[in-house]
Amino acid sequence: MRIYFTFEPRLELREPLVEEFPQVDFVFESSLSTEELQKADVLVTYGEDLNEDILQYATKLKWIFVASAGVEKMPAQAIADREILVSNVRGIHKTPMAESMLAHILAIKRALPWMYEQQKKSEWSKKGKQTELRDSTALILGPGAIGSEVGRLLQAFGVATIGCNRSGKEAPYMDVMVSFDKLLEALPKADIVISVLPKTTETTHLWNEEHFKVMKNNAIFMNFGRGNLVDEKVLIQAIKADEIGYAVLDVFEQEPLAANSPLWTLPNVIVSPHISSHSSRYVERSLNIFKPSLIKWLNGDIDLENIMDLSRGY
Repeated sequence: MRIYFTFEPRLELREPLVEEFPQVDFVFESSLSTEELQKADVLVTYGEDLNEDILQYATKLKWIFVASAGVEKMPAQAIADREILVSNVRGIHKTPMAESMLAHILAIKRALPWMYEQQKKSEWSKKGKQTELRDSTALILGPGAIGSEVGRLLQAFGVATIGCNRSGKEAPYMDVMVSFDKLLEALPKADIVISVLPKTTETTHLWNEEHFKVMKNNAIFMNFGRGNLVDEKVLIQAIKADEIGYAVLDVFEQEPLAANSPLWTLPNVIVSPHISSHSSRYVERSLNIFKPSLIKWLNGDIDLENIMDLSRGY
């Protein structure tokens, strides 16, 4: 059994893995090489280094473990045609991402960006527009592991939570649930809108001009799912028209965000370069999901954690 990592975990994480599975031949590299891929039975990757041309070299490959939640950059049809099992690390992002979202919300509510600007100018002023988070309402698009965790934290601050998904089916830490077709009815109640939706055909440009127009004009719009949710021209127009109060964006239609994009310089916009999930514990948590699945795999059990349906994108 040969397992090929296209990234190198820290030594203190790598050594216990090798010791725990002496029957496995592990290969750790900092990038993907076709030579090693030809020998691999299992591939461990972040998912961005694999394409259809490269996949043809993976003649022995039976399982791909993706140390990421999204697979939109992977050759889904080619992998499905080869009947290669794919699993991922769904769930490990909830702590750093929920903390990132809460940090941005509190920063805006308590006028921290304004304070930082005052400090740069050495100006003593008490004119910052500070508001409270308590008694706000947050609408969370995609209340899965990440959305439910941010819902839990927001409820602890006295925030009412509305979850929104395709079916309207109940989700943890949501006071109310609505389906996508009821979204326009729920939006006027929201002080904060947070999207953690995956990239699928259904979510592409799900959000449009009408959604911005029914929002409170002081609401915070946050996209931490995928950039396909909204056409950036529509988003920019909504910001310029003062249809929302703030936009906090961790994902974009094209990444990296072009240097000439108006989003860099528009007031009341925070650009986060797709780093909300970053954490010093990221690989540690990934391996905590990989190891139990590897034990199953070695015992001939393919009922692994977080098996993905590539046709649906998650």
